[in-house]
Amino acid sequence: MMNIDLHTHGKLAKKTDFSLDYFLSMAREALASGLHAVALTEHFNTRRFADMLDCLDGHFDYAGDHYVVEGLKVFSGMEIDVRETGHILVIGNRELIRSLNAGLEPHKEKGSFVPFGELLDRTDDLPLLRIGAHPLRTGTPLTHHAPELLKRLDGFDLNAKDLYEQGPGMEGRVREFALGLGLPVFAGSDSHQPLQFGSVWNELPESCDTAEQLRYLLTGGQAKIGISPCLNVKVKGAQMMKELLKQTMSIA
Repeated sequence: MMNIDLHTHGKLAKKTDFSLDYFLSMAREALASGLHAVALTEHFNTRRFADMLDCLDGHFDYAGDHYVVEGLKVFSGMEIDVRETGHILVIGNRELIRSLNAGLEPHKEKGSFVPFGELLDRTDDLPLLRIGAHPLRTGTPLTHHAPELLKRLDGFDLNAKDLYEQGPGMEGRVREFALGLGLPVFAGSDSHQPLQFGSVWNELPESCDTAEQLRYLLTGGQAKIGISPCLNVKVKGAQMMKELLKQTMSIA
């Protein structure tokens, strides 16, 4: 069995530099929360994205499509903004993530994000897991995209932040939206701060080492979603701590 969180961040905020100590605090809390693996889906336009991977390469072993961090599997990935509004998670081998991130360099500023269809065209033939992040979030919904484009994704994100802010009924709404497109739903905490780990997770029947193995189990209906009874406390606590830390670091 493997418990995995498919939407996590390794930095407090986009404007901060990558900190190995902070990342390790995240990994240790993920393990303490009962997770065996996470997907590191840092924002594609975060400050010095490549430096983050360089640091991880220099400190941890890499096997299949994941780093091994004190026993935690950390799958490489990123979260990409698209021009028409919305975020897409991609998870795969670190070299693919590096190459895709470099290719998106002209599209990292607001107003120049890559069109959704173009992003799908760029990644259709790559061994990546592609997930529509927080599809019903008020600020970055995916509901306005053409169904024929959305159906090219592997599934949608049931996001802990949305469950906290919009209530438990959000799960039913996300599942209904996904069902209408014939796609499954996967859980992601959207953690930027350690306390949020363990709010939601995916239970897989076996351990995985590659994005293709993950994709096979997730899209084949072999995964179950877990939601913590302490979700509200975890997310609220994480948000409060995140804001305090940002104030301390003078980050807007």
